[in-house]
Amino acid sequence: MERLGQTVFALVVSTFGGCAAFAQSNDTGVTDKEIKVGNTMPYSGPVSAYGIVGRTQQAYFRMINEAGGVNGRQINFISYDDAYSPPKTVEQTRKLVESDDVFLLFSSLGTSTQRSVQKYLNAKRIPQMFITSGANKWNDPSGFPWSIGFQVSYRAEARAFAKYILKHNPQAKVAVFYANDDFGREYLAGLKDVFGESSQRLIVAEDTYETSEPTVDSHIARLKSSGADTLVNITTPKFTAQTIKKMHEIEWRPMHLIGDLSISIGAVLRPAGFDASEGILSATYLKDASDARWSNDEGMKKFMDFIEKYMPGANTADTNILFGYASAQTLVHVLEKCGNELTRENVMKQAANIKQFAPDTFYPGISITTSATDFAPVEQLQMIQFKGGRWEPVEGIVDARIAK
Repeated sequence: MERLGQTVFALVVSTFGGCAAFAQSNDTGVTDKEIKVGNTMPYSGPVSAYGIVGRTQQAYFRMINEAGGVNGRQINFISYDDAYSPPKTVEQTRKLVESDDVFLLFSSLGTSTQRSVQKYLNAKRIPQMFITSGANKWNDPSGFPWSIGFQVSYRAEARAFAKYILKHNPQAKVAVFYANDDFGREYLAGLKDVFGESSQRLIVAEDTYETSEPTVDSHIARLKSSGADTLVNITTPKFTAQTIKKMHEIEWRPMHLIGDLSISIGAVLRPAGFDASEGILSATYLKDASDARWSNDEGMKKFMDFIEKYMPGANTADTNILFGYASAQTLVHVLEKCGNELTRENVMKQAANIKQFAPDTFYPGISITTSATDFAPVEQLQMIQFKGGRWEPVEGIVDARIAK
């Protein structure tokens, strides 16, 4: 009887110990029914056009929840407006962490805004996942192991631009127009990575703008007077549209390259005017939902079904919607890989171990791969040119890691 009692006791300890271990396998923000995901997004302010990213993610998670959630858990997406203001970002992020008790931060937007909370989140060991910013600083596993980006870095995209310029016009006279912040300076650095010692000869003009400016017309007139035959235009959507319009008005027609963040036909090129936008160059990793070439693409079919049911009437020509869909799909992929071990440590481990995952809206041949030493999920680009109302591929896929 004594031996039987010891055996029963051992079983009880084992059983409850196992339950305790299971309960402890989940961190703050996770229950048997829910995963709390926090986010800050500029729903107002100078770059409010990006707010559609957060709204798309909210809709995507609603679709996932209606299908049963992630391993039986519903995603509770808590997204606050930070108006693209770092002080507001700090306030809202602290609220998400200290009041809402979120499990992780996901896809919060902005370089300067996310830099303002990076040390805070890393000190608290809270994942700052798939940041909506192309800054190189998110790829620093040793310095900031709890921060990981999503899109191609601005610097890498600029390298692709620089290689294209040198290939097609080795004697180019390049003007660079960029935001007076980390976002803009990353692109300038990328151009100089490739131009090297020839940078002073090739770059004949640089001009910056502040996001608080109502218009950039005077900047464009000044850049035209520099005699540049090539413009690398690193602006956010509102100012990209203004730039295209002004260039058309003053009949300045250089080789014109714009950043991936501003290639949306619906949000940028249509408002600027298709005639004015004709011939513009860029690079992308996302399909164009407004292009009939993708009508039979399986991934695009899934995306369009999602739009029809969860975002009816949405402007599918807005690339930001495809981005929001892809980033949300990638987070779900990572959460599914975590299984029932929903700890912050494990979610970062899985985010740093993605192998050629291709979201539905990614360009064919481009996928996401990460490792413990490389936190840059997307490192490939397709060069494109705007012709006849749509983006056309003009070069093969470029490995953005190669700075030659």
